[in-house]
Amino acid sequence: MRVPGDLLFRGGSTVRLLLTCLLLASGSISVAADPIQVTETDERVFIETSALKAQINKRGYVTGVYRQTFVDKATGFRDAGFGLDIADWIMEPGSDEAYRDRLDEELVYRFGNLYHGDRPKRSIEGPQICTQAKVMDPHVVRGKDFVAVRQQFRYRTAAPGKKTGSLWTQWIVFPQGKRYFISMDRIDAVNDSDAMFLRVDMPGHIRHSDGDTFEKIYLSYHGEIPSSEFFEDFAPDAKFNYRRDSNPVPERFIRAYRLRDPETGRQGPWLAGMTLDPDVVHEAWCHQRGYVCMIEEFGGRPVKAGESFSAAFIVGYFDSIDEMHRVYDEHHGTTGLTVTADGWKLTGPAVD
Repeated sequence: MRVPGDLLFRGGSTVRLLLTCLLLASGSISVAADPIQVTETDERVFIETSALKAQINKRGYVTGVYRQTFVDKATGFRDAGFGLDIADWIMEPGSDEAYRDRLDEELVYRFGNLYHGDRPKRSIEGPQICTQAKVMDPHVVRGKDFVAVRQQFRYRTAAPGKKTGSLWTQWIVFPQGKRYFISMDRIDAVNDSDAMFLRVDMPGHIRHSDGDTFEKIYLSYHGEIPSSEFFEDFAPDAKFNYRRDSNPVPERFIRAYRLRDPETGRQGPWLAGMTLDPDVVHEAWCHQRGYVCMIEEFGGRPVKAGESFSAAFIVGYFDSIDEMHRVYDEHHGTTGLTVTADGWKLTGPAVD
């Protein structure tokens, strides 16, 4: 870009400012983005990128991104639930009724109710990490244009005949400038199972009163659902339930809700949780039980002690379903996530 020399000479600071703006607009010069801010206390990790704010708890209710701290700086909206990518038990199909009296109460899984539906399932190892682990020691990795957080926990209770000690690992990567994070949950198993799976909240539950915090839900395997469908409680297997053994595996596995301001009714962005390999999903619930419950189970295939399984996700804010699809397709088919200070990479396959 050319600027007359006499204009530069006469214009002083005003012209220099104008010139800088013109050069920026033309792409002739660039300004480095602000670095990602990370602050740690004894209680939590605070993260702020150019696009997002988030907190990860070290104590109390742990795993994933802590409830209502995930802020979209473009719109000011935040998540409406109890947290994002929250981890629970290692489980398998089948009933625990024959040995329920010998189980740690925390491992008992009751079915045939509005909370869990009619499908028998049982815990292999516990506790429910999010509510019972109580303390985490997150490891923070700072890269050139991202920050990542690793959390780990060894399960300490088990069903009769099962060992304790399987390792849960979660990576969460916050790339600079993106309105979403990339995450992975992985289990390194110490037990055998014909159909082991991990239960997570994906993207997370929705707290609401007659749909005041969300306008509608989008399930890629079902379509759009108005919030009015969630005014009354219903069981997870009553409707909007996905099961790999009885439903076609969809091209994409996306679960999202369109936020709205409960005070003004203003429409917000979509908050989506994407499981990047649809085939790893064993079952996924979207039902009402005082709040919209968005539980997802991944795995559900044979695992031997010493083996591992994982799923990779993208969780964040989007302005449209088309935008979700575009981002999903860029990362489709991945199940793992590796991170070093030099960078991060989505990987596969589902079972290593």
